[in-house]
Amino acid sequence: MLRQIKPRNARSKRALEKKAPKVVEHPKTALFLRGTTCSQIIQDALTDLYSLRQPLAKKFTKKNAIHPFEDPASLEFFSEKNDTSFLVFGSSSKKRPHTLTLARTFATKILDMLELHLDPESYRRIAQFKGRKFAVGLRPMMLFSGTAFESPVANEYTMAKSMLIDLFKGDTSSDKIDVEGLQYIVSIAADEPVGDDVKPAIHLRIYLITTKRSGQRLPRVEVEEMGPRMDFRVGRMQQPDEAIMKEALKTPRAGLEKTKKNVTTDTIGDKLGRIHLGRQDLSELQTRKMKGLKRSRDLDAEVGDVTADEDTLKRQKK
Repeated sequence: MLRQIKPRNARSKRALEKKAPKVVEHPKTALFLRGTTCSQIIQDALTDLYSLRQPLAKKFTKKNAIHPFEDPASLEFFSEKNDTSFLVFGSSSKKRPHTLTLARTFATKILDMLELHLDPESYRRIAQFKGRKFAVGLRPMMLFSGTAFESPVANEYTMAKSMLIDLFKGDTSSDKIDVEGLQYIVSIAADEPVGDDVKPAIHLRIYLITTKRSGQRLPRVEVEEMGPRMDFRVGRMQQPDEAIMKEALKTPRAGLEKTKKNVTTDTIGDKLGRIHLGRQDLSELQTRKMKGLKRSRDLDAEVGDVTADEDTLKRQKK
């Protein structure tokens, strides 16, 4: 069960409301950090992934004594402190050299984790590729190829697919996409499985898209590798708890936001309100003040007519 925190004052209540689940969540921010022992190859890989993730990214440069699979409390602390729900941890040891650990959190607790061991021989940095680079903050097109990613049973490769989508997808708060902003492709391929003992490798490539004149209505599209070039070998994994995963995958019902009665918005964006009143007594309605409609003059005229009639009757009797 998730821990429920009761606010003690108005300030803590506002802070909890800010972090509370929303109908439309804010885009995920990723935190990049390194361990006490981290090879230069992993440090360069963290820098390249950080540049691809910007502006939704934060990066620590100091060493941190963290062991994610043994004690994830430090990762949870950094995640809550920096309001980041995705973490990329780099480390290197004799048993597990050149390791990237991808972790996701839910309600400030670790949801799932996956280890990816980077191949140092095939790794190439972004700086080693010549040519133009893409602009910061653009959303990529993503391509997954390989039967390992299509497994109906949850395993390391289905988790790697989900995590890599979270890492590269960027800000998805808007459904509209500008075609001019589609400038690069993230291609992730997995080798075909050979046996049960050997796990297929994962190949990460990023290509820039270039459109050229073709003499026809549609342009000719060419791709050029931009970097980084990474080959991974899948390591340890921590699957999410079933109850917490069910809670994390909940989607809000349509129209969850409270709507005010009798208040609508027109096509221009102006607010329109409908007011309901009781039945009015029109006899007491205030009309325009005019000399000819004054009540005193009407009564004087009626009194004068009655007096003239009485005088006429007296004369007739005489």
